[in-house]
Amino acid sequence: MSLQDIKTRIATAEAKAGRSAGSVQLIAVSKVQPNARVAAILDEGQRCFGENRVQEALGKWPDFAKHYDGLDLHLIGPLQSNKARQAMELFNAIHTLDRLKLAKSIARLAQELGKCPDLFIQVNTGAEPQKAGILPGEADDFVAECRALDLPIKGLMCIPPVEESAADHFTQLAAIAERNDLTGLSMGMSGDFEVAIAHGATHVRVGSAIFGARAYAET
Repeated sequence: MSLQDIKTRIATAEAKAGRSAGSVQLIAVSKVQPNARVAAILDEGQRCFGENRVQEALGKWPDFAKHYDGLDLHLIGPLQSNKARQAMELFNAIHTLDRLKLAKSIARLAQELGKCPDLFIQVNTGAEPQKAGILPGEADDFVAECRALDLPIKGLMCIPPVEESAADHFTQLAAIAERNDLTGLSMGMSGDFEVAIAHGATHVRVGSAIFGARAYAET
């Protein structure tokens, strides 16, 4: 499926949900994609990309930045505290703030660097033990703790359990955001981004629908 096909589907979903045109940002998930595929999407005009790993992104995006203006890079994978400085220097947004230790590290580094990416708190809406994220019942307190650190919390992120209705988890995340006066909702991937838009998503993370299957063996 082409990039334009995905953009058309997003626009259709926005209109169907009564959302204003352009209210949903497409994050093209470029993790483990060969540079040639990423360059092709860049050449089509896409500038917002998502990466899972800091080291992989460092090996890819500084070079792309020499050739393409206006890059908007989002970290959508787990962040270790010892990688926080590198992440804050490279990414425009971090979607996986999930613990107080990391929040404190980011707050300290923000003072040192004089800047901070937009931050989304990851909420483990399915309470899955193998997944990172703040539990829903602890989300309100965590938002307050992050705000007390003067962190720029823009919204929330979730990854619903694969065997459950994504819509239920999107509804839950939207409710947490609303009661905490947060406007950003990072939710929805290749298989369910239209459902996410119907439930208020402001950022959708689409990889395989744009790039095809992940190319782990390619270089």
